[in-house]
Amino acid sequence: MHDTSLRATKREWTGLAVLTLPSMLVTMDLTLLHLAVPQISADLKPSSSQLLWITDIYGFVIAGFLITMGNLGDRVGRRRLLMFGAAAFGVASVLTAYAGTPETLIVTRAVLGVAGACLAPSTLSLVRGMFRVPAQRTTAVTIWSSGFMLGGALGPVVGGALLEYFWWGSVFLLAVPVMALLLAVGPFLLPEYRSPDGGRVDLTSSALSMVAVLSVIYGFKEVARHGPGLVSAAAIVGGAAVGYLLVRRQRTLPTPLFNVRLFADRAFSAALSVLLVTVLFLMGLQFVIAQYLQGVLGLSPLRTGLWILPAVLAGLVAALAASTLAGRVPPAYVFGAGMVLAAAGFAVLWGVSADSGPGPVVTASVLMFAGLAPISALGTDMVVGAAPPEEAGPAAGLSETCIEFGGALGIAVVGSIAAAAYRDSMADRYPAGAPAGAEDTLGAALETASRLPGEAGQALAEAAREAFTRGLQVNSYVAAPLMLLAAAGTAFLLRKVKPAAHDDEPEPVPGTERLDSRPGTAP
Repeated sequence: MHDTSLRATKREWTGLAVLTLPSMLVTMDLTLLHLAVPQISADLKPSSSQLLWITDIYGFVIAGFLITMGNLGDRVGRRRLLMFGAAAFGVASVLTAYAGTPETLIVTRAVLGVAGACLAPSTLSLVRGMFRVPAQRTTAVTIWSSGFMLGGALGPVVGGALLEYFWWGSVFLLAVPVMALLLAVGPFLLPEYRSPDGGRVDLTSSALSMVAVLSVIYGFKEVARHGPGLVSAAAIVGGAAVGYLLVRRQRTLPTPLFNVRLFADRAFSAALSVLLVTVLFLMGLQFVIAQYLQGVLGLSPLRTGLWILPAVLAGLVAALAASTLAGRVPPAYVFGAGMVLAAAGFAVLWGVSADSGPGPVVTASVLMFAGLAPISALGTDMVVGAAPPEEAGPAAGLSETCIEFGGALGIAVVGSIAAAAYRDSMADRYPAGAPAGAEDTLGAALETASRLPGEAGQALAEAAREAFTRGLQVNSYVAAPLMLLAAAGTAFLLRKVKPAAHDDEPEPVPGTERLDSRPGTAP
């Protein structure tokens, strides 16, 4: 008989709902700032370098601290670190909203990044500990992952609505009531977990992980902005070298930052690889599609967000449906079918044009999200499920760092392909007599076209929109067959992995202290 006392109760499911809210806000904060940039530029008048730091510092700091914070949570207490992160995120959100100088805004955004790095792995590792039955854990992680996805989609919609009526700082105040709710109910709904023999965090390993992650992600971002170059290559190669030293060091430590032996587990290593590929394709193509909706079709950020919502909702429904299949169908089939569906979405983009309206890209996005969102959710569950319960924090940090890598790599690769195709197309379409300098980016071309009189401006704008659409098509030509190859490779890698919840037996939690598990017990 199954030990029903270890099955999740109403308390755990209510706690999951609370944990999903900060997950939504962490990703929402990544998209909110981009909408507010024009107002921030007009109000604070930052230099181009300052504006770059304002835009990027939040994501950089989160990525750099994820592994460290996942490890720290297992040692000091996952709930304790979550509460600290929630308090810091709320205070930093207020300071960000009322920042009066570019320098202050950069600093407060950095603090938000540190707080966000506390929240993300803590929420996932708590979910791992609260849901001990594999079938329930798969559903819980799917719901948690859906919160991340929904936050990214709601960012433009909610942020656009707020910016219509309030000043730019209002978008950051959204976090305050959510964090206040988490601080109020978290100690009563969420149990505490920590590893009793965790030891101290190795500061050298922590520094190495931050340098490795930040260097590689910075290199990919430089590729996305300026194309391949010496700086981006040095950052990526240098970060990879530091990462190698980090892995070597973990093998010699009695209490490593993360257990490198986890990578010998087929489910763990394959799930991380699938996560990387999934996020690469999803983030890369959505990056270009968002530019198409705004730059080519001329939609506002708010309307763009609304057009993207159907795809996100399709992804949420597909992810929840896939979580019910995970207990009966091997992941090789679920993941492979999802990638084939995504390939069909990329194929829809083959016929897109500059005047085809939002229909084709929305249809393509629905198929892509419906195919890839379940893979992202179930892949995350496979990563944290393959790790021992006492190592859930580092595993959560690794999975989310992998997602950060995938997003940066996807935007860099897809953005570079789109830029190359754009420049090649503009070389053939560039109107005679148009000023130089507009052939590099769609934004520059539209800005130049707005200053030209009559037919000259119209011709340049039309050429730029057609050229950018060509870049979207070229990416889809590449993505569709690669996704089919990824489907075959994933099915091969996971061919021996059993369904994630093939057994409904609660798993033991050796070596992990579960504290304050009674309702109403505060830390």
